Amino acid sequence: MPNQLLSDRDVEFLLYEVAHADKLCELPQFADHSRETFELFLTSARKLARGVLWPAYKPMDEAPPRLEAGQVLVHPVMREIWPRLAELGITCATRPYAVGGQQLPHTVGMLASGYLMAANAAAFGYAGLTAGAAHLIEAFGDERLKRDVMPRLYSGEWAGTMALTEPQAGSSLADVRTRARPAGDHYLLDGNKVFISGGDQDVTANVVHLVLARIEGAPAGIKGVSLFCVPKRRLEGSDNDCTAAGVFHKMGWKGLPSIALNFGERGDCRGWLVGQPHQGISYMFQMMNEARLMVGMNAVATASAAYHEAVEYARTRLQGRALSQRDPSSPQVPIIEHADVRRMLLRQKAIVEGGLCLLVTTARYADLGDTRSLLLLDLLTPIAKSFPAEFGFESNTLSLQVHGGYGYTSEYLPEAWLRDQKLNSLHEGTTGIHGMDLLGRKVVQQNGAALLGLSEEIAIDVAKAGGSEGAALQQAVERVGTLTMALAASGDRDKFMLHSADYLTLFSIVVIAWQWLRMTNAAAGKQGDFHDGKRQAARYWFATELPRVEHLAALCESGEASYAEMRPDWF
Repeated sequence: MPNQLLSDRDVEFLLYEVAHADKLCELPQFADHSRETFELFLTSARKLARGVLWPAYKPMDEAPPRLEAGQVLVHPVMREIWPRLAELGITCATRPYAVGGQQLPHTVGMLASGYLMAANAAAFGYAGLTAGAAHLIEAFGDERLKRDVMPRLYSGEWAGTMALTEPQAGSSLADVRTRARPAGDHYLLDGNKVFISGGDQDVTANVVHLVLARIEGAPAGIKGVSLFCVPKRRLEGSDNDCTAAGVFHKMGWKGLPSIALNFGERGDCRGWLVGQPHQGISYMFQMMNEARLMVGMNAVATASAAYHEAVEYARTRLQGRALSQRDPSSPQVPIIEHADVRRMLLRQKAIVEGGLCLLVTTARYADLGDTRSLLLLDLLTPIAKSFPAEFGFESNTLSLQVHGGYGYTSEYLPEAWLRDQKLNSLHEGTTGIHGMDLLGRKVVQQNGAALLGLSEEIAIDVAKAGGSEGAALQQAVERVGTLTMALAASGDRDKFMLHSADYLTLFSIVVIAWQWLRMTNAAAGKQGDFHDGKRQAARYWFATELPRVEHLAALCESGEASYAEMRPDWF
C-alpha cells in the first residue's frame, strides 16, 4: 500500500492546527462531540479504507460492471464493502440525529470520506451518491418519501443516484426531455438518461433515482423542469419499468457502473414529485453542489494516493549517481537524490496539500452555517471542484513520470489513478462550466459581496503572516479585485466571459496561495521535517505559481480573442 494513501499527520494538522475543528464543538449542533469522537470516527474510516476498500481497488478496476439480462452486475467484493460503509454511517455522518445521522461536522466527514476515496474512489461513489439522494428527500420530499424512502437510503438498505444527463442535452439541463404525466398520487415517466453513475447494481435491494423531468404542459427551459423520486422497484417490491439499457465502458472509475437508463418502456414507470412542480433545478443544485465538493475531495484523494506512491518509489528506486560523482563503479543513489525528481515531488505536494486544505476550508464554512460563511462556500465551490481536478491531473501525471517506464504499465498503480483522475474534470460540471459560473455569477452576485468577504478573510491571514509572501498574496488579491471590476464595467458580455477559463485558473492560484499562507501561519515557530516541508512547499507555490496571476489577468483584461475569432473551417 502507498504510504498511508492520505497522510494521517496532514489530517491532524489541518483539523487541529489550521482549522481548529475542536472549537466547532462550541456550536450548539456539535455540542455532543469532542476531539475524541472526531478521532473515533476518523480512525474507523481509515481502518475501513486501508483494510477493506484498498485491497479491492485493483480487482474492481480489472473487472468492471457488466449488463446481463437487464441487470447490472458489479464486482462481488462490493457485497462485503457496502455493509461496512453502511455500518460506518458514512451516508449520514453529518446529518442530524433526527434522521438517523451522527451530526458530525462536515470538516470531519469530509476528511473521513477522503480516506475512503483515496483507497477506492469507485467503492465510495455508491455511498456518496446515496447520501446526496437521501439529503434531497430530507430537504424537499413530502412526508411519505421521508417515511418510506429516506431512512432506507441513509441506512444503506437501498442505494441512490441522480439522473440528470440526457443524450441530446449533456450539461444543458434546460433541454431535458424526459416527460412526466400526472396519474393520481404519482406520475408516469418516459424518457432516457445517460452516464448515470451507480444507476444499477446487484448489491442493494433497490436503487432510487432522483430524476429531472418535465410535467406535461410545463414551460420551456429551466423553469419547466421538476424533480421526481423514481425507484427501480416500487415500495412493495414490484418492478417499476425503470431499466438499465447499457453499461458504458470507462477509462477509469471502473468499479462504479455508468449506465444508460430507460424510463417507461412499458408505459408504467412511476415517479413521485419531490417538492413543488417546476422547481427541480433549484432543488437539484443542493445535490450537485454537495457532489462538486465530493468530486474535489476525490480529486485531492486520488492525487494524494499517487503522490505518496511516487515518494515511496523515489526513495527506494536506485538509478544513476550525483552529477558530481564521476566514478561509474560508485553505488547508485535513490532517484529522490536527483533534483528534477524532487521538483516533481514538490509540485505534487504543493497541489495535493494545498487542495486538501481548501476542501477543509470549505467544509468549515458549511459547518459555521451563517450567511457570510455560506456565501463564501458558494464562491469557493467551483474552485474546490476544479482546482483539484485540473491541477490534480497534472499531479497524477507527475507521479507517473517519477515512475518512468514502470509508471506507464498496469503493473504499477500511477496509470490507474491517472485514468481515474481525468473524470473529475468532467462530471458535476466541466471545468469550462465552472469557469463561467465563477466569473459570470459567483464573483458578481450581490454586487461582489462574496469577493469582498473573501478578501477580508485573506487579509486576516496576511496580517498574521506579514513578510514578503503575505505582501505578494495581498497584491494578488487586489489584482483580482481590480480585474473583476474592470471586466464587469466593460458592458460587453462576450468580452467579459471570453477568458473565464483563465479567470478560474488565476483565482485558483490565489486561493491556494491563501491556503499555503494559512498552513505556514499554523506552522510558525514549529520545527521538524513536517513543518519544514510545509514552509518549503509554500515557498514553491509563491515563487512559481503566484507570479502567473499577472499574466493571466492581463489576458482577461485585453480581451485577446484568437480562439473566439477562429472560424470552424480553419481547424
